[in-house]
Amino acid sequence: MVIRFESPEDFRVDEVPLYAPSGAGGHTFLRIEKRNRTTEEVARELARAAGCAAREVGFAGRKDRVAVATQWFSVPRLSPRVALGLSLRDARVLEAAAHPHKLRTGQLRANRFEIVVRGVEAAVAERAPERLARMGRVGMPNRFGHQRFGRDGTNAEVARRLLGGALPIRDRRHARFLLSALQAKVFNQVLAGREGDLAGIERGDVALVHASGGLFVVEDLEREAPRAAAFEISATGPIFGSRTLQPGEPVARRERAALEAWGVPVEGLRAPRGIRLRGARRALRVRPEGGSIEPCPGALRLGFTLPSGSYASVLLEELLRHASDDSSARAGVSSLAQGGPP
Repeated sequence: MVIRFESPEDFRVDEVPLYAPSGAGGHTFLRIEKRNRTTEEVARELARAAGCAAREVGFAGRKDRVAVATQWFSVPRLSPRVALGLSLRDARVLEAAAHPHKLRTGQLRANRFEIVVRGVEAAVAERAPERLARMGRVGMPNRFGHQRFGRDGTNAEVARRLLGGALPIRDRRHARFLLSALQAKVFNQVLAGREGDLAGIERGDVALVHASGGLFVVEDLEREAPRAAAFEISATGPIFGSRTLQPGEPVARRERAALEAWGVPVEGLRAPRGIRLRGARRALRVRPEGGSIEPCPGALRLGFTLPSGSYASVLLEELLRHASDDSSARAGVSSLAQGGPP
């Protein structure tokens, strides 16, 4: 399912920062509103304005191009006064303040979305409020969206060749981005192969404690199942790497199969020179907050907040799938194709 928008104003996303700039230091944090531009394009323009290398410009996450988006960037050796006066193409500086450190990937709390979807079938629109309310109770699949894999969808396959040593690394930042697409493909395959309801848990799962971020391997199902039902914990999937916490059986067997399908070594994984692949665990489900639906002429106006790293496009796919899919879709894994290995 591919959802397109008539104009960037139909898709608005506002970054919720992890922390505020301190007001002192050698970097300047800029909150920028951009329209119909990629995060990387704005970062390169900021680098030219500041006379620094593009890699010195920091941002917490990439925002959609066809959108109106606000997000934070950090730029070294640029005063807040000068930053506020910058003239940018299809973007403007809303705030600027000094901070001691560069803004790093992942340093955001959440993203707030306001989206207008047009041409929705009447039956789908009728079921949308109930579906969104259910997502707020039991969660939705936390898969990576199609945009994670590049415009032509080949980023993971390029990363596969890079990991195998068939391609040289010319830009480490870009190489890390490609490899993260391969990590995302493996995660999506594990998620797509999950049996049963994502609100459940099984023996051998690596569970995430939502309140603390802690991880543990599930051994006592009788004790942990009620915690999963209450959304205190959730099962996780692998973001492969050298330090990824391993599950028990039979979960481990399914994860090994996904790694092998994408050509990732199960044992002895070695990252390309100059690249770190420490790995992590990612919850198989995520819960949107502040969900709202407002009917408007020929469209639906949606509002919701998602944690860092989760995709509005996935929520839209789950929310707007055809009404007949309700009888076969599980609470978490829809009938949408996930994109298996080539």
